[in-house]
Amino acid sequence: MRWRDGTAHRGRGDQGSATVWSLGAVAVLCVVFGAVLALGHAVVVRHRAAGAADLAALAAADHWAEGDVAACARAEQVATAQGARLVRCVLSGEISDVSAGVGRGPFTAEVRSRAGPATDSTGPVPDPGAPASPPSHSPTRSPAG
Repeated sequence: MRWRDGTAHRGRGDQGSATVWSLGAVAVLCVVFGAVLALGHAVVVRHRAAGAADLAALAAADHWAEGDVAACARAEQVATAQGARLVRCVLSGEISDVSAGVGRGPFTAEVRSRAGPATDSTGPVPDPGAPASPPSHSPTRSPAG
């Protein structure tokens, strides 16, 4: 192959292409690394919100006898100490229902948590996530004829 000025040209058409490919690969790696960091941050924020909501719900349930206002004030103190904000606090008897939020912007997580006694006055509280047990019945025999 010859240049316009008549000089010979061999293998000079790819000069600098490795630099372009390297820059492209580095850019792709930076984008992937940024996405992994963002995902990790979102998971951490979610776990912080869950921990704060659990602790705030336990605090409110522990102070239910002092009244709704005092129990929710205690839940707010606990949530604030965990670096979260109390979004919602409702007491229904001894059971507290609390929501706590952590983060700002796209990395905001809000988690709901409930706490209360393991049993109420009628017996154990059923687990809503547990599979229903089949009804118990005794087998019947048909009379032999």
